[in-house]
Amino acid sequence: MKKWIMAAGMMIAILPLQAQIKPAADTSWKKEYRESYPRINDLVHTRLDVNFNYDKSQMNGKAWITLHPHFYATDSLLLDAKGMDIQKVAIVNGASQKDLKYTYDNWQIRITLDKKYKYTENYTVFIQYTAKPNEVKVKGSAAINDAKGLYFINPKGEDKTKPTQIWTQGETEATSVWCPTIDKPNQKTTNEIAMTVPAKYVTLSNGKLVSQKKNADGTRTDSWKMDLPHAPYLFFMGVGDYAVIKDSWKGKEVSYYVDKEYAPVARKIFGLTPEMIGFYSKITGVDFPWVKYAQITGHDYVSGAMENTTATLHSDAAQQDARELVDGNSWELVVAHELFHQWFGDYVTTESWSNITLNESFANYSETLWNEYKYGKDAGDHQNYVDMQGYLGSGSAKKDLVRFYYADKEDLFDAVSYNKGGRVLHMLRNYIGDSAFFKALNIYLTTNKFKSAEAQQLRLAFEEVTGRDLNWYWNQWYYGAGNPALDINYSYDDAAKKVRVIVNQTQTGDKIFRLPVNIDVYHGAEKSRTMVWAKSKSDTFYIDDNRKPDLVNFDGDKVLLCTKKENKTLAEYIHQYKYAGSYLDRREAIDFAAKNQSDPAAVALLKDALKDRYEVLRNYTVNKLDLKKDDVKKQTLPVLVDLAKNDPNRPVKASALSKLSDQNDPAYLPIFKAAINDSSYSVSGFALEGLAGVDSLAGLQEAKKLATSKPKGKLSDAITGILINSGDETAATMILENFENMPLSQAKFQMVQSIGDFLGKSSNMEIVKRGIDDIVAFRDAIPEAFRDQTNPFINGMVLKGILNKKIKQGLKEQADYINSKLPAEDKKRILSSAFFTTRNTKKYPPSLCYGGHGKGH
Repeated sequence: MKKWIMAAGMMIAILPLQAQIKPAADTSWKKEYRESYPRINDLVHTRLDVNFNYDKSQMNGKAWITLHPHFYATDSLLLDAKGMDIQKVAIVNGASQKDLKYTYDNWQIRITLDKKYKYTENYTVFIQYTAKPNEVKVKGSAAINDAKGLYFINPKGEDKTKPTQIWTQGETEATSVWCPTIDKPNQKTTNEIAMTVPAKYVTLSNGKLVSQKKNADGTRTDSWKMDLPHAPYLFFMGVGDYAVIKDSWKGKEVSYYVDKEYAPVARKIFGLTPEMIGFYSKITGVDFPWVKYAQITGHDYVSGAMENTTATLHSDAAQQDARELVDGNSWELVVAHELFHQWFGDYVTTESWSNITLNESFANYSETLWNEYKYGKDAGDHQNYVDMQGYLGSGSAKKDLVRFYYADKEDLFDAVSYNKGGRVLHMLRNYIGDSAFFKALNIYLTTNKFKSAEAQQLRLAFEEVTGRDLNWYWNQWYYGAGNPALDINYSYDDAAKKVRVIVNQTQTGDKIFRLPVNIDVYHGAEKSRTMVWAKSKSDTFYIDDNRKPDLVNFDGDKVLLCTKKENKTLAEYIHQYKYAGSYLDRREAIDFAAKNQSDPAAVALLKDALKDRYEVLRNYTVNKLDLKKDDVKKQTLPVLVDLAKNDPNRPVKASALSKLSDQNDPAYLPIFKAAINDSSYSVSGFALEGLAGVDSLAGLQEAKKLATSKPKGKLSDAITGILINSGDETAATMILENFENMPLSQAKFQMVQSIGDFLGKSSNMEIVKRGIDDIVAFRDAIPEAFRDQTNPFINGMVLKGILNKKIKQGLKEQADYINSKLPAEDKKRILSSAFFTTRNTKKYPPSLCYGGHGKGH
């Protein structure tokens, strides 16, 4: 599962959210060891026959579940079945059925079997039931903001802006909301699902579509069969009015299910999938093991994406139009992440949630691997760095990578299991070498195929290949917490002709890390490398050298998961940028120079970095420039002009235009005008802002013209901002339509304040009412799990801010309407204001309007 929290395109990074969540008051879980779920019975095969009640958002199901005792004979069966109506439970004997005794607590079915079965004996239980997902309350996680298993999206078709869909989300243990099963990751079963749906819809499930039958009532029954075993949380059903675009890999179907309007760009979104399958098959030595691979989008999805076996589900945020894709496919790494799960997670599955990093660290690291393969080492190193910073900024240093003690299994889907786990793999790959690393992955996969595994089995695979005892590495990184904090000092002893490197581990606590590290010493472009082990609170390393080097570079490959301080000079960083050469070497040099922009040498480095071979670093440098400094401006503006005109990378061009826009210089008008109609939303948006900054009337006219094209992204933001700043109420319809058409996203959240400012200036009741309704609709569409973070801003700052302006303006009707949209706790404070007893607001200070909090609220 992709690590972002997603809801219909709302992408909130997992890491800041994790840092904000308060720990539960009950800490008794710290004493409870979370063992793997006991295997008393093993699933063998699951067959479902289901149909859907769209009016009630329910599913009627029949399940035939074949099992056998794991080892010890048993006459009982415990199945997970959350919130169902159970109509029948029976044992199947050939063509006949015999009712069985059972008890049901609305969560699990305890069944007394007809006899005691041995582990050599299969038996089949039949259950007839109704799944009622909207009546089930299941806690979600940081990666999954809701967990009711089965989702009916716009089931009655009442929302004309959204399609009618059904999709499922099983991880962690929500498949049992719609399918009775042993809902644990250490179970594996084949399955088949027959879905009866309105004939106008297409369906998707695990495995292969084996038959379709038209029914007399206008429905159709599609039967899907999965011949290879997988875990129940990977079961999937999808139903909707999709366009299906088909590719292939080695004769196996590769397909993309998208809203019909996105059919022309489906291959631009998902079309690298066959190449990814080939790449992952090559590096693992295991050809893609399943019969097909489909990807489907789901509206209002509760996560980023989910690796259901052969049928990955993506948020509808994956669906980008052609102009969005010009800026780069924002979903490409999600596609890569979920695909690698088909090996790590589906083919071999974590045997307990404690070991979830076996699934997620590999999927996370696959993003680095894919970028490195497809776009070069800089791109791979960039992704590795981004994920490293994600972990370091998450406040998760006290959590083990493999956690046997936790409050709730959902808590494990965090920056430790994902980001840190991926970096631990990256360091291991660097330590043992590529050949050994990928050979060990092959042994792990082939040894444990179609089974579940734990972290120690991964260690054994690496030990088998390398011939080394790696317990120290697993104990330090998998079964331990934290990361090293390093203070690194370099010096040269001219008398002794030695380079001295002092490394202090300054992290809190008693833990000292054992770190194999390469130290590179540079004279010009010539590099010599020394491998050392840092394994003490303070280590001093001496390297023979007959003259003072230009640069000493600790962790020459820049792979360590750590925080660090170094005593390098600007001259050394300049040398590092030119000669050490890796992505992070150059980025560190850019960072140092950016903090010293009063130094001409630093400015010269930044000027060079504006022409860096890697577009991400060019873009990064553009945004680091302080153009308020005359020398920086003088040295870099000509380069920025060239980037704005000619850089082949659209995000770089857009950033350069943004910097030029900040200058409000008429000399750049031709550049802005030339870029306004660029196919990139970001380039067009920044160009429009630049035009408006120099010529507000021309900018307003252009904004009104461009607004008719239903723009997205930066262009939409720019248009809305210009229209709002104009104060032109005739543009209200455009402003509000732009806001209404934006997906549930971070950009829309950021736009709320601007919409509020616009509404605060308007005296038109119709405009204000529509705008308030739009803000409230957005507020209420945000998943409940996030509202503690978003509602204080939307209610307490935006809506109350508009309310305060209406009170000052004496517009009681508008104030009353806004007040009606606030929650009760806010209404009570506002209603206590004497404003609502008189129109003469001059008698009452603004603080009363905020329940006593004053302007700073």
